[in-house]
Amino acid sequence: MLIEFSASNYRSIRERQTLSMVAAPRLGKKQNVLEHGLDEKFPNLLKAAVIYGPNASGKSALVSAMGILPMIIGRGPEYFGRHLPISPFRFDASLTAEPSFFEIHFIQQGLRYQYEVAMTVERIVEEKLVVYPKGREQLLFHRYSSSKTVGEKYEFGPIFEGGTELRNAWVNLTGPRVLFLGQAVRNSNESLTQLRLPYDWIAAMYPMQKDSLSEWAESSEELVGDHEEFCDELAEFLRTVDVPVSEIRVEKFTAPMRNSKTKNSAFEEESETQRTIYTHTTDLGSAEFDSYEESDGTRNLIGFWLPYSIMIDRVKPSFKLLIVDELDSSLHPSIVSALVSRHMNSGGNGQLIFTTHDTRLMKENILRRDQFWVTERDSNGATQLRSIHDFSGREGEDVEKRYFEGRYRGLPILPRGME
Repeated sequence: MLIEFSASNYRSIRERQTLSMVAAPRLGKKQNVLEHGLDEKFPNLLKAAVIYGPNASGKSALVSAMGILPMIIGRGPEYFGRHLPISPFRFDASLTAEPSFFEIHFIQQGLRYQYEVAMTVERIVEEKLVVYPKGREQLLFHRYSSSKTVGEKYEFGPIFEGGTELRNAWVNLTGPRVLFLGQAVRNSNESLTQLRLPYDWIAAMYPMQKDSLSEWAESSEELVGDHEEFCDELAEFLRTVDVPVSEIRVEKFTAPMRNSKTKNSAFEEESETQRTIYTHTTDLGSAEFDSYEESDGTRNLIGFWLPYSIMIDRVKPSFKLLIVDELDSSLHPSIVSALVSRHMNSGGNGQLIFTTHDTRLMKENILRRDQFWVTERDSNGATQLRSIHDFSGREGEDVEKRYFEGRYRGLPILPRGME
């Protein structure tokens, strides 16, 4: 479960901005809150957070920042010559050579972790992992460098797994543009779970970018092809969002694959492929459609089914966090509201974070005040991220009305005559 994510000096994010999933006390809608199961006194967490704001206010920058650590955690030595994928805040010349900073505070299998990384395009400047067994802070490792030190320094906590020889091997394998956490996990056996647990959680939180649902649709169809018991799950999901699919079946067959080098049919090989067939049923009867015949809207829904089902514990329950940029650009607002409501009332412990311009959720009484966030750019062009709960108000108020009145800020400033 995500507790908090913070970033600074990345794209439009200048100073540290934090998205918190910590539930505020004394608010209603208890079904919107997760019990973390930690062996310590700690606040409960939210099942969802929705981020609003004008165009170019930093919503996508925040989602992109959340994807940086998952993107690079799997990097190996082959990335030695490649720059790290960051872009510092450009309006402040003093920050262009400074590192970008990312921090994730999360829970994995009953343990609380805090992982922070600072990096430039050239190197990892700092990397630190802390665990909190029974609420007590314990350092696992701290990697750092500065102008006062030559090369990198490593500090390991007393509970860190692996002897000196193994630690030294991991350090020697870790290049300047590679995360120590990822390198250590790739070069350790399955019995060393201390680093594997946080590694697996971080690697799985990669956000869904807008316009990526077509790729996810292919993944959904690959899953139902390999595990046909999920055909009924996908069909049921489509019916709940008003797509009249009564049945899904998968036909597998072999097809010739010509050798592209010889371009000679005598050297053709066969490869196994599959065909996903959707049966639509209406008052007039039934008809079958190949996947490529489905509309873009239906393909988006097929694509969204897999990560959404993972989040609500229907498929592969190890993955719990779903982050989507501009969810309303791919799905109808009524469908978004229905899916969010379904998630709030599910018994799962997944979390959903998404950006949107559609304010329907603000007036439908599905979410709490502390689940709404707003971005805006200040006069320096820097993103400011705020929770609506930070503004005066009460639970049950007309959040949409107050938002458009400017009570929470985060509205575009238009020239006179365009309002």
